[in-house]
Amino acid sequence: MLAGLDPEQRAAVTAPAGPVCILAGAGTGKTRAVTSRIAYRALTGDIAGRHVLAVTFTARAAAEMRSRLGVLGVQGVQARTFHAAALRQVRYFAPRLLAGRGMPELLDSKVRVVTLAAAKVGLRADRAAARDLSAEIEWAKSSLVEPGEYVVAAAKALRETPYEPARVADVFDAYERLKRGNGVIDFEDMLRAAVWGIEEHPDVAEQVRNQYRHFVVDEYQDVNPLQQRLLEAWLGGRDDLTVVGDASQTIYSFTGATSSYLVDFPRLHRGATVVRLVRDYRSTPQVVGLANAVISQARGTEARLRLELHGQRRPGAEPELRIFTDEPAEANAVAARCRALVAGGTPAREIAVLFRTNAQSEAYEKALSEAGVPYVLQGAERFFERPEVRQAMIALRAATRSADAGTPLPAAVVEALTAVGWAPDAPPPGGAARERWGALAALVQLAEEYAADAEAEPGLTGFCEELARRAAQQHVPTVEGVTLASLHSAKGLEWDAVFLVGLAEGTLPTTYAKTMEQVEEERRLLYVGITRAREWLWLSYATARSPGGRARRPSRFLPQLDRSGGGERAGGAGPARRAERRRPQVVSCRICGATLLAGADRKLGRCPTCPSDIDDELYERLREWRQRVAGAQKVPAYVVFTDATLTALAERKPGRTEELVAIAGIGPRKVGLYGDTVLALVAGATVDEVCPQKTSEK
Repeated sequence: MLAGLDPEQRAAVTAPAGPVCILAGAGTGKTRAVTSRIAYRALTGDIAGRHVLAVTFTARAAAEMRSRLGVLGVQGVQARTFHAAALRQVRYFAPRLLAGRGMPELLDSKVRVVTLAAAKVGLRADRAAARDLSAEIEWAKSSLVEPGEYVVAAAKALRETPYEPARVADVFDAYERLKRGNGVIDFEDMLRAAVWGIEEHPDVAEQVRNQYRHFVVDEYQDVNPLQQRLLEAWLGGRDDLTVVGDASQTIYSFTGATSSYLVDFPRLHRGATVVRLVRDYRSTPQVVGLANAVISQARGTEARLRLELHGQRRPGAEPELRIFTDEPAEANAVAARCRALVAGGTPAREIAVLFRTNAQSEAYEKALSEAGVPYVLQGAERFFERPEVRQAMIALRAATRSADAGTPLPAAVVEALTAVGWAPDAPPPGGAARERWGALAALVQLAEEYAADAEAEPGLTGFCEELARRAAQQHVPTVEGVTLASLHSAKGLEWDAVFLVGLAEGTLPTTYAKTMEQVEEERRLLYVGITRAREWLWLSYATARSPGGRARRPSRFLPQLDRSGGGERAGGAGPARRAERRRPQVVSCRICGATLLAGADRKLGRCPTCPSDIDDELYERLREWRQRVAGAQKVPAYVVFTDATLTALAERKPGRTEELVAIAGIGPRKVGLYGDTVLALVAGATVDEVCPQKTSEK
């Protein structure tokens, strides 16, 4: 069992009983380490499998853990999500806790009850508003906040609430009363019931703690205060706890999740064993290098536990950074490359297009459909299946009967959308309401593009027919295809080829990220996206949303890459084809293959931590020659060549002009002045042969 583990994994597996914190970077084999730790302890007689409770955040992760433990020969371990574990316990103990009654009915969704609660306090909440109110209530209950405490707690947490905080608190209170009156509970109530059963009933606590004596918690950076309270109730003051997490993948703070329990674990558990897994087995060194470069700039609490990953795979393709004139051109180029990858043998299921918000999906759904590439949408409805889009299309068809023929199409679409509650001003507060607004804004953008197409059938009727055509294309059922997903829903997944799109300021980071903490979470989203790629990675942004639109800047999180590379053409066929900007060139370490981003590292052609193969004798000759030339020209030595350039020359030992100019900082002018001389020195010439002493005396 231990033979196939790397040293860090082995340290995690064999760590003694007690508090253990495994800081596991993306792709470092954390599931293998955790399951091996459970198996090692069980097979050596340290623990019994039936006394272990392993908690994950998804049913898929729990099933994977159970499967691996079965292969390792360990039976009886309970691997469940927090909710599944709590549900099992509450159901079992309900007759004892509720005077013989069974567990109350569990709500699938809060939306219906929240809508009724809003009406009771005088608010008319549509589906999007009800979803946002539900999200606020979930955040409050997960954060152990009661209705009467909500206003102060929301202010302290800088929550952007869908209504005035006092109104949200009123809805929260009405929701709780409605639930009690109807005899139902929600998922947070279920977790609270499990806590209450243990904390207030000694017999329940004794039975639970006799059953579960050893605990493992995966994705510990995503635990919220309510889940932590349940974990502490299970533990009952004991310390046989192993937690696994990566602070750099903290991306769910808006739900109440906090990395503070992971960050503070060594302080809260004196004598805890801390193990760092940093060998990345998922991605190529090029992808790993880019991920390290992005997260190395992180600030804040989570950055204290930042891990620098070390790629273990063979070198692969360089990450590609592409710049397009507008989003349709970007989407068409992505679709064309997806088609080429599939034609080249990459399974469609091993390709993903990742974006910041679900509202961005429409352009990629359309482009992939027109390119004949099947796709599946992860964690969201297809664009034309969204309720607000279906409702808008009905309103647009109705408007064709009364629209003024002289009204410009975009204006006619805006006017029709007002009938479904959309207004062309700033998006409303609340995530769901903002997604709804963004989807309808996408229809207006489509109208602007359609109106600019000289070959399109003019007017609102023609536009409705175009929308129907697109909807029909995107409703074609697919069994397997390219994955379209938001960065949040991509967490925990991986693909051979990943496209990260829309990497412009205002989108990533979103304009709604106001505080430093919110901006840093956006950076971590990009980091998560990068680390989803195994072999091939594309990053792109468009300088404008639509043709001729307002210019945008690239995301501040993108590395400052050399943009001297040759240009290419990209985009769809026909009139939609547009020019792509010159492609930035990515430089890799010539020793380990990692992507190089710092100027000095790019000049040397290697990571600062990789071993130097410098020719010391050549370096000294180059330095003496530089001193003579600088003296003759009466300029500082660095004007001729910097120390870093001399080091790069002595390490890389160029034999031809092409190899000379490949070193960053040596351009055509320097080649013209010094190229032949430097090549002669590299070939073995002495300084006196290329630059006699008398030269420096003139």
